[in-house]
Amino acid sequence: MDIIKSKLTEANIFSRTFLKWLWISVLIGLVGGVIGSVFYKSIAAVTTMRESNPWLIWLLPVGGVVIAALYQFTHTKGESTNDIIDSILLGSRVDILLLPVIFLSTVITHLLGGSAGREGAALQIGGSLGYNTGRLLKLDEKEERIAILSGMSAVFSALFGTPITATVFALEVCSVGIIHYSGLVPCGLAALSAYFVTTIFNIAPTHFTISPLTVHPVMLIRVCVLAALCAVLSVIFCELMHASNRLAEKVVKNDYLRAFLGGLLLIIMTFLVGSYDYNGGGVHIIAKAIYEGQTKPFAFLFKILFTAVTLSAGFKGGEIVPTFFIGSTFGCLLGPLLGIPSEFAACVGLVGTFCGAVNCPLASVILSVELFGSESIVYFAIVCFICYMLSGYSGLYSEQKIVYSKLKAEYINRKTE
Repeated sequence: MDIIKSKLTEANIFSRTFLKWLWISVLIGLVGGVIGSVFYKSIAAVTTMRESNPWLIWLLPVGGVVIAALYQFTHTKGESTNDIIDSILLGSRVDILLLPVIFLSTVITHLLGGSAGREGAALQIGGSLGYNTGRLLKLDEKEERIAILSGMSAVFSALFGTPITATVFALEVCSVGIIHYSGLVPCGLAALSAYFVTTIFNIAPTHFTISPLTVHPVMLIRVCVLAALCAVLSVIFCELMHASNRLAEKVVKNDYLRAFLGGLLLIIMTFLVGSYDYNGGGVHIIAKAIYEGQTKPFAFLFKILFTAVTLSAGFKGGEIVPTFFIGSTFGCLLGPLLGIPSEFAACVGLVGTFCGAVNCPLASVILSVELFGSESIVYFAIVCFICYMLSGYSGLYSEQKIVYSKLKAEYINRKTE
């Protein structure tokens, strides 16, 4: 009888916990889905507006000053995706004002031609939503952290239409080497709820139809070589991002002046390269590399420079879409030299560079399936494994923890370099 009673008590605890996270996660997912959908539509609208009115780029310096003022006025200066990671790892506070501020700042950046993505805003919006929902519902500290992860999953899913990637990415990105499986149900439910909301807004998921390659030893070796090069590229990108940020803050200490000068520099760079390809997210350039196998010789390098200047000056957005741009154009360029079809090499470059930059191999493999289908998963999986290992301890997020070594079964618990 005692055993039966014990089992019934245990079943009751698990059932109540499941039902509790069912409604909390769906709530976070629905709200995150609406916010994410509005954000997606806003970015799309201002991107169209900028492309139709190239003169808007001349307002970049003014836009930078406005963004700096927004953060100063709301006392959210310096808050970023790293603070969301800190909140999960250390339980630190996330200001609710970060949600509207990062929303508006990212829209301004894309409207005027700053080189940035949208996922940085997604993680911060989602993290702020999850944290403050947890506070409102009086969740305990450990439950608050799961609520933050759920918010991140929800808004990431809404922006990219990749709910499974969003679920695993949120769980994997903070502490490399461990995954808290207690977050699987909450994050998964939030991501799926947000994804279904996007269908109401008629937002199509991000997906590319590609021609798969049959697995062949020679082609596999070629792809492995490209993966190793993508790992090196991801390290270069991460190190330049961190170095440019430190340099900008050291040389120009005033936030307003740094933003103004950064805007001017972006204008000069745009006219020096003679193209608007590197302003905004550059999704059309990614699609051209994947579908047509075409790219300019130095496109990946220019995108690195434009993104470094944009974010170090104080403009807002994210690094993941630029990572997609850099990886896909790099792969498209080098693929034919290695005997890999340029279109497929662009896909490999996108996934590999992303994996090396964020240190999330499982999320990267799932991303490849949600973006390109499962037919070539063998290639993408081995690319992710190689890029994860060869990228060392570099990473886009300086507060990301490497809990276990990439070289052996050893607990190291260190931050990315």
